[in-house]
Amino acid sequence: MAVTYAQVAAHPALHRQRTLNRRTLVIFDEIHHAGDALSWGEAAREAFEPAKRRMGLTGTPFRTDSNPIPFVTYTEDADGARRSSSDYVYGYGPALDDGVVRPVIFLAYSGEMRWRTRAGDEIAATLGTPMTADQLAQAWRTALDPEGEWVARVLEAADRRLTEVRRGMPDAAGLVIANDHADARAYAALLRRVTGSRPVVVLSDDPSASRKIGAFATSGDRWLVAVRMVSEGVDIPRLAVGVFATSVSTALFFAQAVGRFVRARRRGETASVFLPSVPVLLGYAAELEAERDHVLRLRPDDDPERELAEAQRQRDTADELGEAPFTALEASAHFDRVLYDGGEFGSGAEEQDFLGLPGLLEPDQVTLLLRKRQADQLKRQNPQPERSAAPTSTAAPMAPAGVTQQTAAPASARETLASLRKELNGLIAAWHHRTGQPHGVIHADLRKACGGPPLPEATGEQIRARIAMLRRWATSGR
Repeated sequence: MAVTYAQVAAHPALHRQRTLNRRTLVIFDEIHHAGDALSWGEAAREAFEPAKRRMGLTGTPFRTDSNPIPFVTYTEDADGARRSSSDYVYGYGPALDDGVVRPVIFLAYSGEMRWRTRAGDEIAATLGTPMTADQLAQAWRTALDPEGEWVARVLEAADRRLTEVRRGMPDAAGLVIANDHADARAYAALLRRVTGSRPVVVLSDDPSASRKIGAFATSGDRWLVAVRMVSEGVDIPRLAVGVFATSVSTALFFAQAVGRFVRARRRGETASVFLPSVPVLLGYAAELEAERDHVLRLRPDDDPERELAEAQRQRDTADELGEAPFTALEASAHFDRVLYDGGEFGSGAEEQDFLGLPGLLEPDQVTLLLRKRQADQLKRQNPQPERSAAPTSTAAPMAPAGVTQQTAAPASARETLASLRKELNGLIAAWHHRTGQPHGVIHADLRKACGGPPLPEATGEQIRARIAMLRRWATSGR
């Protein structure tokens, strides 16, 4: 028999009696939902605790709250938090090797944001630079404002990418994930101006939403705009280009959203996801191959992800008399970087270098092509001087006595970080070829050993510590 978690919660005693009456195998599909509400989890335990065998299945074992998932084993970390432990894991990395999923290229866009706070102050900041959680939330919301340049520029770039992908996948489609109904309609209007045709819009209060999604899945339409609906459980294999135009910042939602674009129909299909240069999203993108666990924190109020989600909560109404609502004023956009297989590409490169990537590539071909285009861009930025036929001295001239010789200007902090990230990613690539571990898993192991945030948020010292740790692994024969 097949039942829903809600049906089990309505009559747990009935299902417990059925379980006791026969040797029962219970298969929990998407078992993380049993932790959505205490009543569901308690009912599932009561009904199926006597089962002879239980199998829990989920593609997203991690949750954003501290509700335990029934029948999941938790082990205690050094910091006292309890982490879920799986009996068998088949994640994105192995699935990519097997050709079950597509490789995903993430294209991140930064830009200058300007907004007016509720207190009336005007603030300007560059998306992706260090700022407080509240400022990051406001900069992020400013970027997603349909009246600003950022969204329009990113939608244009995504449509150009879709055109390129369609050269190899004629029915390839794109999906824009919006914050709310108003944004979805505004994004649809922008896409209509860009493409000349009306995209399909799916809203949660639309009674025909399921019919529209089903029709889109088998049509030749280019774009679908939705409000968080097309996430878990929706299967549209032709989706190959995505725009993450929502401020939802949880790992669970990000994984479900990206999951809409990775379902391969044949080998060689490539997916592309456009997103704002927000550290938490870049961290998820960089660690796509790493397995994520559900962690029961001792003090959930201290969860930084929860704090950011709270900061991004809509606060357009004044809290005090005379206080104006938050107002987005201006949002420019520029291409920032590409993230793929745990590495970063394209710092300072031109957007078109990556929008023109072929849509039919094997994972290893994606890596080779990204590296080649990165090398070509660096060569254009730093052309080598022509060699002279006559021998020349390369030694620096001696400075006269009493005169201090001037040294080259120190590299900027951004250049230093980029150099360190490149060094670390190079070592990780070498370790990957030596051990066969996916890049994302190696990143996760280094974070576990050294501490600190994901690579896009890590400081220079934290990256140096990971470089040193990886070299110790290599010399110790780990």
